Amino acid sequence: MQKLVTIFGGSGFVGRYIARRMAKQGWRVRVACRRPNEAVFVRMYGAVGQVEPVFANIRDDASVAAALSGADAVVNCVGVLAQSGKNTFDTLQAEGATRIARLAAAEGIANMVQISAIGADAESRSDYARTKAEGEAGVMEHQPNAVILRPSLVFGPEDQFFNRFAGMARLAPVLPVVGPNTKFQPVYVDDVAAAAEKAVIGQAQPGIHELGGPDVDTFRELMQTMLRVIRRRALIVTVPFFVARTMAFVLDWVQKLSFGIVHNGTLTRDQVRNLARDNVVTGQYPGFDVLGIVPSTMETVLPEYLWRFRPSGQYSDIKDSAKNMKT
Repeated sequence: MQKLVTIFGGSGFVGRYIARRMAKQGWRVRVACRRPNEAVFVRMYGAVGQVEPVFANIRDDASVAAALSGADAVVNCVGVLAQSGKNTFDTLQAEGATRIARLAAAEGIANMVQISAIGADAESRSDYARTKAEGEAGVMEHQPNAVILRPSLVFGPEDQFFNRFAGMARLAPVLPVVGPNTKFQPVYVDDVAAAAEKAVIGQAQPGIHELGGPDVDTFRELMQTMLRVIRRRALIVTVPFFVARTMAFVLDWVQKLSFGIVHNGTLTRDQVRNLARDNVVTGQYPGFDVLGIVPSTMETVLPEYLWRFRPSGQYSDIKDSAKNMKT
């Protein structure tokens, strides 16, 4: 009988890659999300009826239980980088993850994968990092054999990092950077999905796994790499932390005073706290090597989707080649 996996946040950045991989494994895939009408694209990942988006709100027990009904495994990819309305770090990353684990256990599901993040720390001043750790603890309480994946900065065609800064570089000659010396270990989104796939099919040991790519670079170096890929020039300007904290404080208060009508998607105080800490594997937990996965380099992946930010877009290589032709 064909097995069924429920993926919470399965239409999101990381979740869609996991959904595609599980469909290729022959599993039925239930993509649980808040707006299933906007997630119909996931149906193309498998045969007719193999991948289905369904409604689920992880703040509600009944909704989560319905999405878990009959499943053999569950993957939780839900997370936010900035809070908005009722979708806070606490409700989604801590309480939501715990709710999924608790109700999965009640359903008799013992196979769970939790997508967390490097830097998860119950003692952190960052609400993002703190709630990631609280979510991990809640999952382990109800699912002691769960696999927890902690990726560093995740990049890929739909990312909100390289795409965002490449868009800025296309419009302005200056790139403001907070924490230029903070180190990251970017990891390709499909490599994270490959790790989740192995966890679901039972090829990963329970517990925490840290996922970092082969490159360790500072924020400034990442921007320099991105500029080389899109073949543009921009002045990388350091924004001091005290300035960034002031800017973030104002933007957070604008969002609060507007009752969320104005969303702070620029810079939050919590993001500033995270940018003050390196985001690399600690070496305390197993990683890609234990899973038998060779992570992709930025050099091989970034050109595949950042080409659209080049001055001539898809025709950049053709134009460069034409310049070298002898008349």
